[in-house]
Amino acid sequence: MKYTTLPHTDIKVSKICLGSMTWGNQNTEAEGHEQLNYALDKGVNFIDSAELYPVPANAETQGKTSEIIGSWLKKTGHRDKVILASKIAGTGDYTAHIRTNGFSPEAIKAAISKELKRLQTDYIDLYQLHWPERNTNRFGQRLYKYDAQWEDNFNSILHSLDQEVKAGRIRHVGISNENSWGTMRYLEEHKNHNLPRMLTIQNAYSMLCRTFETDLAEVALRENIGLLAYSPMAFGVLSGKYIKGKAEDDARLTLFPRFARYSSEQATEATKRYMEIAEAHNLSLAALSLAFVNQQPFVTSTIVGATKMHQLEENISSIDVTLSNEILEAIDAVHNDIPNPAA
Repeated sequence: MKYTTLPHTDIKVSKICLGSMTWGNQNTEAEGHEQLNYALDKGVNFIDSAELYPVPANAETQGKTSEIIGSWLKKTGHRDKVILASKIAGTGDYTAHIRTNGFSPEAIKAAISKELKRLQTDYIDLYQLHWPERNTNRFGQRLYKYDAQWEDNFNSILHSLDQEVKAGRIRHVGISNENSWGTMRYLEEHKNHNLPRMLTIQNAYSMLCRTFETDLAEVALRENIGLLAYSPMAFGVLSGKYIKGKAEDDARLTLFPRFARYSSEQATEATKRYMEIAEAHNLSLAALSLAFVNQQPFVTSTIVGATKMHQLEENISSIDVTLSNEILEAIDAVHNDIPNPAA
């Protein structure tokens, strides 16, 4: 395994982070534990969860993912061997079953209390805002619509998080599904008011969705805020199993076809061309896709998820794949022809 550090800390994290959002829905507790044991054995020490998980979100399963991690921690006693990341859910119709008071001080305090109980630990290493409260583009949304009613609450949020850091319940903070303006506003409040610094940003990034490169990559590199890249396999599309017709009945997009972000005609064509590049260089499409993300200079860690053990094994082994300049140029050529088909 390869390692880096969370920006502005001395915390060593694996370049591969174990994602968990299928545990409690597509995966059982036993399967979640099996993945955790295997990942730790392979040197993965970074685990990402969220109070919202598993996905798709609903009131019946909400929090089950973190409970699975918590039961594993209790069973194994491995809390000192892993870096735990979690998130507080943003506002929206599909999170009303969790809370309706957004990122208010009361909401943040209650959310952390409940997540600590689920995880069976007394601290979370990295606590993230799952997505912004304000109306802004996220999850591939386009056509920005200005919300004049929203009141700037960056300072208030950081003050609430600061209290939790001082109480020792969280160590560090990060953001997710943010854009450049929001990222810089948090950094501005940190610099001007001696409030906690957002260390990381967890956004979608893959060969099918490279919008992070347009402006957030510069922010990440110049401000040293590390990308935790999620969906590097584009919901499994970049394994090639869907275009090859080899997806199993319990595959993610088979079970949940409404997650169509990576399944457009343009995305499918791009995927076929990326597969040709992989095959020409004796690589699987999964290895090509993950190695591409792993090598980006603004990526702190790549979040991989799997429902089957053989998928997890291949995903973690991607850390040993290095793409040549020739391969990277071929990938860029496809991207130039079909830019961001899943943006």
